[in-house]
Amino acid sequence: MKRLGWINLLGVLALAALCAVQWQRDRRLNLEINLLERGRLAQQEKISEQEKAAAGISADLARFKEQFKEAHTDANDARKTIRELEQKHDQFARERAQLKMSVTNWSAAVTARDKSLKEANEHLRDTTVRLNESILKFNELASNYNASVQRFNDLATNYNSVVTQLNAARAAAK
Repeated sequence: MKRLGWINLLGVLALAALCAVQWQRDRRLNLEINLLERGRLAQQEKISEQEKAAAGISADLARFKEQFKEAHTDANDARKTIRELEQKHDQFARERAQLKMSVTNWSAAVTARDKSLKEANEHLRDTTVRLNESILKFNELASNYNASVQRFNDLATNYNSVVTQLNAARAAAK
């Protein structure tokens, strides 16, 4: 029995030692897990920040691509416009030369026209003077005609009055 007590004691001590060793090992593992969890959280936070940065960079890249595309399109449009403007410039230069020649011809034609207009103006003045004289004669004739019409209207009124009186006298005599 004594042996059994000693064996029991040794078993309890062995069990206590085993518990202490397991506790030490579990504590060390728990500390490592906590350390690894903190590291994982830090890495996850870094990954999240990097994902946000990557999303921002992707958005910037998309915006840059769009701006580049617009700039490229604008540049092509500008080149096309420049070519068209150069063609128009050349056309305008040719037209200007033609217009200079036309202006010279027109200048000579205007000088000849001015001379013709001066002669026509003198002829018109003479015609206007004769027209005014004719109008004065016409107005005088119209005044005479209006006076004659007035006299005729007066005579017609008198005649109508006399006819009315005569008809009234005839009707009274009946």
